[in-house]
Amino acid sequence: MKTCLVVDDSSVIRKVARRIIEGMEFEISEAEDGEQALVVCGKGMPDAILLDWNMPKMDGYEFLRALRRMPRGDHPKVVFCTTENDVAHIARALHAGANEYIMKPFDREIVEAKFQEVGLI
Repeated sequence: MKTCLVVDDSSVIRKVARRIIEGMEFEISEAEDGEQALVVCGKGMPDAILLDWNMPKMDGYEFLRALRRMPRGDHPKVVFCTTENDVAHIARALHAGANEYIMKPFDREIVEAKFQEVGLI
C-alpha cells in the first residue's frame, strides 16, 4: 500500500485530507509542522506528501528544501496544498521541488486529479 504524509497545522484539514486520501487506498501519517514532518520522513520516506505552506516552527517551503536534501528525499511526490495563490509562491514551490500545487479549500476530485497527474494513482 502506498503511503502519504499529510503536513498541516490545522487538525481539521488533516482530518479531511486523511479521509480523502485513505479513500484512495493510501496509508496516512500526519505532522502538524515541518519539523515533525522531517522526523516522520527520517523514519521512512512516504510515497506522497500533501504539504501546507504556512505553519509554525518550520513552514512548508523550508520543509521541502530540507526534504529534498535528505537521502531518498527526491522520492516523495510533493503536492503543496495552501491558500497562497500568487504566481510567485507557486513558482517558488515548484523551484524548491514541489511536484504539484492545489488551493484550499479542496475536495476529493481535486486531490485525485493532482495525484493522478504526478503518477501516484
